[in-house]
Amino acid sequence: MLTFIKDVGRSMELLFFVVIGFYLTTSTAGLFYESYGIAFSGNIWVNWFGISYFLFAVYTAFMGFFILKDVEFYHRFISSRIFWILFVGATSIIIVPIFRGENPF
Repeated sequence: MLTFIKDVGRSMELLFFVVIGFYLTTSTAGLFYESYGIAFSGNIWVNWFGISYFLFAVYTAFMGFFILKDVEFYHRFISSRIFWILFVGATSIIIVPIFRGENPF
């Protein structure tokens, strides 16, 4: 039962970052990209994934490195290769439109 409660808590954390990422994508990201002259259109869900996962990864890294060092969940997550590959991918999803001058997604 304790494992189930922990899993629900982790799922709520992930859902929180998906919702916050959606809000930031629809309200802030468009204004940010358009201030650089980049049309914010196309597959916006790709940008939504990038922003959501970037926020989740920063939160997880902060919690795992500084606050909850002894929690196995964060230790496994941070030591995972897929975590860092997705983090680099999410970061590039956010940054690539600035360098290309368009939203390629």
